[in-house]
This record gives sequence, C-alpha cells and structure tokens, in this order.
Amino acid sequence: MTRLSTLLGAAALGLIAASLAQADTVTLTDVAGRQVQVETPVQRVILGEGRQAFFTAVLETENPFARVVGWRDDLKQADPDSYAAYLEKFPQIDAIPTFGGFKEGTFDIEQAVSLNPDVMILNLEAKAATAEAGYEEKLAAVGIPIIYVDFREKPFENTMKSMELIGQLYGKEERAAEFNAFYTGQMDKVRSVIAAQTDLTRPLVFVERAGGYSEDCCMSFGSENFGRMVEEAGGTNMAEPFIPGTFGTVNAEQIVASDPEIVVVTGGNWEAYVPGGAWVGVAPGADLDVAKQKLAALMERPGFVGTRAVTSGNVHAIWHQFYNNPYSFVAVQQLAKWVHPELFADLDPEATLKELHERFLPVEYRPGYWVSLN
Repeated sequence: MTRLSTLLGAAALGLIAASLAQADTVTLTDVAGRQVQVETPVQRVILGEGRQAFFTAVLETENPFARVVGWRDDLKQADPDSYAAYLEKFPQIDAIPTFGGFKEGTFDIEQAVSLNPDVMILNLEAKAATAEAGYEEKLAAVGIPIIYVDFREKPFENTMKSMELIGQLYGKEERAAEFNAFYTGQMDKVRSVIAAQTDLTRPLVFVERAGGYSEDCCMSFGSENFGRMVEEAGGTNMAEPFIPGTFGTVNAEQIVASDPEIVVVTGGNWEAYVPGGAWVGVAPGADLDVAKQKLAALMERPGFVGTRAVTSGNVHAIWHQFYNNPYSFVAVQQLAKWVHPELFADLDPEATLKELHERFLPVEYRPGYWVSLN
C-alpha cells in the first residue's frame, strides 16, 4: 500500500468516525402518532412517493436528491412536467432506483433493504397497506425505520408538522422553520381577510377531482384537501355533505340539483396514464390555450350544462398536485381570488408562487398552474 493510499484510507476512516460521532439517536413522533428511533441526520433516504421531491426540494434546495437512494416510480408519470424540470437540473435522478407502491402491492421489500437506507419516508395514506403487509415490523427488524408524513389527508393540520419532522431527519431544522414561517404568512393573507368579515357570503363551489381523467362523473373532495381549501378561501364546499371522508364521488344529478356558483377542476398532464384524455393539462409550462379549450369541453357534460357556474363562466382549473405537497397555500390564495374577487383584488398568487421558487426551490418558475373560462 502506498503512503498516499494509506493517508487516503486514514482520511476516509476519519470522516466516517466524525460522521458517526455527529449522528444522534433521537425519538421522533411522526404524523401517525408513532414514536420512532432514528439516527440523525440521515444520509440515505427512500422516498415512498416520487412527489415527495416537492418537500426535499424545499429543505435541500442545492441538491434535493443528495440523500435519496430510492423512490417510488410515480413522478415521471403523474407530473412529467415537474419531473422534466428537475431532470434538466439534476440529471442523476434518472439513475435513482425506483420501486412500486405500497397500496398497489408492488413494493419490493428486498430491493428496499438492498439500498441500505437510514429511513423510509412514507405518506400517511400508505399506512393501512404497510400495516396489513407487516412492512413496519419487517423493516424495523433489519434496522430501517419508517416515518409517516402527510400533505394529503389533513394538510392544514399536518403540513407544518411534516416539514418540521423531515427537517429533524435531515438536520435542516432552520430551513424547515423558515419554510413554515413562509407558509403561515401566506395562509394568513387569506385567513385574516376572511376572519375580518362580519357578514361573509360563502359561494357554493364544486371541485371536481381530476376532471376528464375518466368518463365517470364526478370525483370530488369531502371536508379535507381541496374541500378544506375551498372553506379556507371563504367558499362552501358543495360535495362535503355527500362525501363522508376526504375523497369520494358525486353524481351528475346532484351537481344539477345543487347548482354550484363556481366550478373548479383539478388537472395535470396525465398523458402517461390516459393518452389523449379529456383531462385539463394545467402544470408548469402548460399550454393554457389548450387547457382552456379542454376545460370548456368538460363543461358540456350533462352535470354541468345550465349551472350557475357555467352560465356565468365562473369555471376554473388548477394544478392537481397542490393536493399532496407543501405548496397548498398557493392553491388557497388562487381559490380565494376566484371565490371572493372583491376581497382579494390585491392578492397575487402568481407572485407567491414565484417567491416560493426564488426562495425555496432549485428550478425556475414557469407559469401554467391554473386557467379560467372567464
């Protein structure tokens, strides 16, 4: 062995020892209420969903994928425009090992173990499937803890908790606190105005989840997710009385009977799932002329023709992915503009989204997140 290699080997051992010395075993309480022991800061992470890149981008903006050793294979299909933007900036993401989902039963536990992760971060909605399959116990037995976060089931209860939790895992507590302060400030721009109204009229709003994704009518939201966003924005969620949980369906006859004043369709680029579908392709960099044409076509379906929303042109589409990431405050602001334009004339959700990109995200802002018929 040469003197150089000996020195390099000693240096490497020194770095490993320093890293081990800096690691602390901490007990974290995740959003599922589980107490989990983890050595922090973690260095090797499996993301249970590709769209979790939206929070790693905030916490580790210079390289959101530095710690990611594996992730679910959904981002490229569910949000190809965001994937392309990150791929352009970080071409190494194409080589990150991918795996299937827990809910779909395509997750490969042996593959996960082979990646030697320090932690696996899962969305709360995967918990039932992981518990049923015994993955929590199986992974714990080989020293891989699971941490649950949530931006989808109860986002207004769990978004800041989740960011704080991931900040602890990554050793990025200050960055998480900075984002949470931004989140709170942006939400207050809507909440403070709504709270100040002594006689607020709440227009009836129907949110169609992924309109045009299938021929069925109509997926929507109960009291959480986009349903809660409508309430935060000063509207009344039309579907809440008919959907007991977070997600469900409302039939066309009920839409006609309720006669919503405003219709909002969540959309995205789902060419990978439904090629040439009727979905409204709002997304970063979207062609909004095409999106507007497809939105108008959706309003020709039996459940919508003649409703107050369609008659007045008070029909909109918004990026579906706001439903499962930390940026939901942007959607609340845009909904507020549609629901109460007179109260929020000075509110600029696009400026908010640009500031989010400038302060917290490594990719440039590209418009295309929403469109309106009027």
